[in-house]
Amino acid sequence: MDLTPTCPLEPGPIPSDPSGSHWDFLALVGPTASGKTRAAMALGERYRIELISMDSALVYQGMDIGTAKPTLKEREAVRHHLIDILSPEEAFSAADFAKAAKQLVLDIRSRGAIPVVVGGTFLYFNALVRGLDDLPPSDPATRQRILQEANALGWPKMHEKLEALDPVTAARLAPRDAQRIARALEVWSITGQSISAFQSKYAPLALEPEGEKPGQALRSLTLSFEPANRAWLHANIEHRFQQMLAEGFMQESYALYKNPVLNAELPSMRCVGYRQAWQFWQSMESVEGELPLMWPGPQQLQRWTLTPQYEVFVQTSLAATRQLAKRQLTWLRSMPERHVLACDALDFESQVQAYLQAAIERHEPYRSMIK
Repeated sequence: MDLTPTCPLEPGPIPSDPSGSHWDFLALVGPTASGKTRAAMALGERYRIELISMDSALVYQGMDIGTAKPTLKEREAVRHHLIDILSPEEAFSAADFAKAAKQLVLDIRSRGAIPVVVGGTFLYFNALVRGLDDLPPSDPATRQRILQEANALGWPKMHEKLEALDPVTAARLAPRDAQRIARALEVWSITGQSISAFQSKYAPLALEPEGEKPGQALRSLTLSFEPANRAWLHANIEHRFQQMLAEGFMQESYALYKNPVLNAELPSMRCVGYRQAWQFWQSMESVEGELPLMWPGPQQLQRWTLTPQYEVFVQTSLAATRQLAKRQLTWLRSMPERHVLACDALDFESQVQAYLQAAIERHEPYRSMIK
């Protein structure tokens, strides 16, 4: 398998409008393990920036290793937002993100810094730059009927049902993404319309900083990190997962599994890696009986790593992460406004910094924000 870095993709031109290049925030997006955080930290060495995390897993406390959460050292070097803001039993929606991120863009700009949105949860991005249309509120009776059907058929079958009704949304969701599949089916049941039809009519969020007219749309300069060689990304995914295991992901996931307020259906525990770890711990309890409340230590872990269940856990985690990356790339291809750089190019990091330097220094409000 050839993993040689490729030649760079040709980025699109830096956008301009009649008043010159104008955008309200930078967005560094891409699939998992594509180098977004590293690029953002490098940008922070040159410019006064603050990072807004656009990741549905990083919002949760106690989920550090399996999310590749920025380290405390990184967070001290560059200010980060929307990280560690919730307990794992809580939920955080696209609407919650859009509301919080919009306010953060305003606040960061008022402090004389550049807002930089970084992540790969593209439902959040859609909500931020396009807004949320008038989706119907959840109906308890409809939701209960969908959940009962899912209990009888399983979520993969419900995903197939959604695919027949709304193939656009189904293509973006994993077959076991219970929360989003249920919501899409609920919207269809209530309105007779697909949730993607509502989303296609999103109205832009209004950005109303001091001195600008109310109702002005929130604009981004979006740089997308996409590999020209998919095998390169898969190798990165495997390397990062093995690093997580070495750093103590099994102990982290064990503590979550033994937390009595958590369960497998929570959005936090359905995150890639954590879902597979939960299934692993369940499988070990089916073999060995109830596991101790406290972490049993490295010797016991070593014994568990020799079991067939552990190999299943590793392989399903890697497969799920590759599938996540594939869905992220599918979503990215639906964003014509993005400017693509090949994250597997030999000179990728220098390309990113040169491109962003040119964009920032052409933008009047931000060109003076060099450290």
